[in-house]
Amino acid sequence: MRKVSLLLLSLCITATTSFAGGYQVGLHSQRNIGMGLIGTSLNYDASALFYNPGGAPFIDSKFSFSGGMTFLMARTTFQAKDEAYQAEIKNQLNYPFYFYAAYKPTKNLSVGLAVNTPYGLSIGWPSDWKGRFVIQDISFKAITFQPTVSYKFNDIIGIGAGLIIATGNVKLTKAVPLEDASGEGQANIKGSTTNYGYNVGVMVHPIKGLNLGLDYRSKILMKVKNGSVDFTVPTAAASNFAATSVDVTLPLPANLDFGASYEINEHWMIGLSLNYVFWNVYDSLVFNFTPATEAVGRTATAKMYDNKLITRLGAQWKINKLITVRAGGYYDPSPVKDDYLDPMLPSANEIGLTCGLSVYPTKGLSIDAAFEYLMSGERNGNDINDNFAGTYKSAIFMPGIGLTYNF
Repeated sequence: MRKVSLLLLSLCITATTSFAGGYQVGLHSQRNIGMGLIGTSLNYDASALFYNPGGAPFIDSKFSFSGGMTFLMARTTFQAKDEAYQAEIKNQLNYPFYFYAAYKPTKNLSVGLAVNTPYGLSIGWPSDWKGRFVIQDISFKAITFQPTVSYKFNDIIGIGAGLIIATGNVKLTKAVPLEDASGEGQANIKGSTTNYGYNVGVMVHPIKGLNLGLDYRSKILMKVKNGSVDFTVPTAAASNFAATSVDVTLPLPANLDFGASYEINEHWMIGLSLNYVFWNVYDSLVFNFTPATEAVGRTATAKMYDNKLITRLGAQWKINKLITVRAGGYYDPSPVKDDYLDPMLPSANEIGLTCGLSVYPTKGLSIDAAFEYLMSGERNGNDINDNFAGTYKSAIFMPGIGLTYNF
């Protein structure tokens, strides 16, 4: 009986994939999406709670609310190595959302709550495709809650910190190869978990119009305990697939972000963000199936991710009191090495192009919209864990809508 060493690999990897350089989703404000997803040095609204809690005390209004949703549509194709075989993921719509609420009880103090979906996606390859033993379908939903407190000193320096509570659940289906029985089986996995992290930030206004920001979001260890496993296999193989639960941990990497923005005049603002992602925390995955059998038990899979720096640029133009337009872009290098590239995370170096606008129908209220096109070139690789080689090409289209209200 072949050892099913990668059975739960997709539980962890595809659970959080956005097909970007890694498995983070950065769609947390329509205003900031329109400017290349910058935000570390911005304090226009309550989205500062996520991007840099040190900026929250600089929000001009006493109350600030912001919410929105992005509709994520991905297209990925696979070309097998050395043979005329192609496959494409099934069309599935994903919709990460965000909500922020900030309140200033005093001029210098700010408190608030950020609700985000930084990890969550649904992916489906054809059920009978060549890589069905690696992945067929995955559905993952994760929500983070971040209560935050911030304070500013002399309108120059702001500091803030928030507790991150991350909770999520996953459903996964994959085919199971059988050697001692005819045909093949299928595995269905379900699991849920909750864990904690923190977000701290500093914002500085050294001169008029210039904002500098530094933010650190800690890693979070998403530990799935007693996830359920249901095998559908021929009766002759049932005793080798008797496991009913599994434990596994996926590290969500820490982020260190620097941002700078400058208001050239009352109409123009330019900015940049440098986001350093500590991907090296993801060096391996260890799975523990219970009860262990000859086919499934404890397995460890090397991943060996590399730390990466994402560079983002953006600009904003206030045409008049009614309309503001934005544009930006960024480069997100993949932390995945060629020898570990697989269909569960067909990661590649990505270029993101964005645009957006806000319309202000009444004082304090804005309707925010943004569009992002994320593209990559062809990526060749061979997953040495499962000897699965081929070429991947992906593109993602992400229109979004939101509302912001400051008063």
